[in-house]
Amino acid sequence: MIRKTCPVLFLFILTAASALAQPYVKTSGLFVRDQNQGNPGKLEIYQPAQLDTLISRHILANQNLYQVNNHYGMEGFRIQIYASNNRNAREESNKARAEFISKFPDIVSYPLYAEPGYFKVRVGDFRTRSEAFKLYQAVSREFPGAYIVPDVINFPDLNIK
Repeated sequence: MIRKTCPVLFLFILTAASALAQPYVKTSGLFVRDQNQGNPGKLEIYQPAQLDTLISRHILANQNLYQVNNHYGMEGFRIQIYASNNRNAREESNKARAEFISKFPDIVSYPLYAEPGYFKVRVGDFRTRSEAFKLYQAVSREFPGAYIVPDVINFPDLNIK
């Protein structure tokens, strides 16, 4: 009996002792503002010169990371509404693109050519799959073969409010 209670008693004492070792901090004392601070509102940044070198190297290393056909972009998603490699795929892709532009004039479409002879039409520039899915629901009604694909997209316009 003592062999069973001794480890249990030891664990109880150990957990009680570790709980007492935790400091007690009042939340009202976390964000106390000292009124005697010199130069309030002044920010000083101490940055070593090596950090500038590392940042420059990072920019140069990633400059051509997402360059496709002399066009810079970022990883994202588009909706592919047409893809074929038959004899008249070029004309069919142009028709699909024209039909898409007439039904969705606000959304950008991109004609693509991929070896060996694939003509594709992809639409939109979405940073996440969930953004693309919102448009996909509307597009899939008009183009039943449409699906979401990962692609290098144009940088989003940050000036839109």
